[in-house]
Amino acid sequence: MVNPRFPRSRIRTFGFSFTLFASAISIALCICFAFTFLFTTYSYASHQQHHSVSDGGIAHGFESIRRSILALKTDPLKPRLDQIRKQAEDHRSLALVYASYARKLKLESSKLVRIFAELSRSFLDLMNKPQYRSLLSNDGAPVDESVVRQLEKEVKERIKTTRQVISEAKESFDNQLKIQKLKDTIFAVNEQLTKAKKQGAFSSLIAAKSIPKSLHCLSMRLMEERIAHAEKYSDEGKPTPPEVEDPNLYHYALFSDNVVAASVVVNSATKNAQEPWKHVFHVVTDKMNLGAMQVMFKLKDYNGAHIEVKAVEDYKFLNSSYVPVLRQLESANLQRFYFENKLENATKDTTNMKFRNPKYLSILNHLRFYLPEMYPKLHKILFLDDDIVVQKDLTGLWKIDMDGKVNGAVETCFGSFHRYAQYMNFSHPLIKAKFNPKACAWAYGMNFFDLDAWRREKCTEEYHYWQNLNENRTLWKLGTLPPGLITYYATTKPLDKSWHVLGLGYNPSISMDEIKNAAVVHFNGNMKPWLDIAMTQFKPLWAKYVDYELEFVQACNFGI
Repeated sequence: MVNPRFPRSRIRTFGFSFTLFASAISIALCICFAFTFLFTTYSYASHQQHHSVSDGGIAHGFESIRRSILALKTDPLKPRLDQIRKQAEDHRSLALVYASYARKLKLESSKLVRIFAELSRSFLDLMNKPQYRSLLSNDGAPVDESVVRQLEKEVKERIKTTRQVISEAKESFDNQLKIQKLKDTIFAVNEQLTKAKKQGAFSSLIAAKSIPKSLHCLSMRLMEERIAHAEKYSDEGKPTPPEVEDPNLYHYALFSDNVVAASVVVNSATKNAQEPWKHVFHVVTDKMNLGAMQVMFKLKDYNGAHIEVKAVEDYKFLNSSYVPVLRQLESANLQRFYFENKLENATKDTTNMKFRNPKYLSILNHLRFYLPEMYPKLHKILFLDDDIVVQKDLTGLWKIDMDGKVNGAVETCFGSFHRYAQYMNFSHPLIKAKFNPKACAWAYGMNFFDLDAWRREKCTEEYHYWQNLNENRTLWKLGTLPPGLITYYATTKPLDKSWHVLGLGYNPSISMDEIKNAAVVHFNGNMKPWLDIAMTQFKPLWAKYVDYELEFVQACNFGI
């Protein structure tokens, strides 16, 4: 119940006055506390500044904080100035980035690098102007609004220019980036292509020089027949047939260790000869294949042609004391060159890879330089490789006037290709002084030799001279064509190209008309006709002269 002595209105008035009084006291206390704190902080910082440098740094930090707070409260231009400075720094950094990017994209030849560098420099020069540097470096100084407006105007002008240049440069950057990415892609693809070519060339070399299973089988079966019936196939003790040394007949030299290939050469030549009984074939092989070769050429009569089969070992004058190649093959360096069997070493030089072919170790490949001594009673002889096919009668070669030349061959040069410069090292003074780098090269495979002219010109001695000089392989790469080009330099009679068409072992674009008109087609290259990798359009030209009806051929699954 309410006391009558204190009415409600008086109670309400008293409560309100008390609340107002309490609030005023609280506000006064807060103001006093704030001034006390600031005064204490300032006194403490000033006192500590006289004692140590580090304490002075702390005091200066507190002073900066105090002044910054006051500045924010008292100078509204400060945030605006900071924003202008930040925009200038950002766009200066952006210009530097674009300049660096332009250099990376190799745009030095254009004006972009210089323009972006100048834009970046203009921002820096602007901020270093005296009126602006003092404004930006002195936080406590009063800010002149007119100076800030002028700074803002100049910064905005530079920002506008920077953005405009960047906008115009983006298209160039995009195009250059695409070009650079394309170049990088092309380079990577070229690297892969080069690696694939090396591996492909190495694989092709392995495939080309490997002996097919059917060919190995045939050699073994023929050798087995030779051992089982030695008296039937041996020529020991028998007199040499007079036809073998008759200079009035047509003589051929064939050096091979491939039984099937040699038989195809003889088969094709005798089947296309008008008078095959007047043709004499001198087949020379190595000791290992002698038995198989003897059996092969006695299984049929080859249309009455005369066939002499001998081993290279039967020619006793061919020894290391007389033949430079045999002597050089005993060199440790040359053996290491041939028998180095690491893949990375074998494929590191695709140009020279083919010269690591072990066939160059065989004396059979160099017998062509000793024809006058091997056949002293002959005047002329036709040399044939074992990868050729005869398509016409070849006796017309014996009717050609050699004009005193030693070697009759088909030239292979056209334009700048197949010139002497491609086969010899013309940086060597001996080669440079003796030969013309633009002289036209010719082909081995079908070569008609005048042995009398050979003896007169002393070609074998010339061959020995240069072969001895090339023991370290500085005059030419390995092989028989370079020394042949040197030996018969200026003594070669060019023959009509229809006598000898080359390239069936590597060039698929040879026309069939050209092949049809050729007297001899040559499967030079890796794609030999007895291999699985042979070109299918040319293989039948060779396969039709294989004696598939022979029992030994059938037993070894020789297929087309």
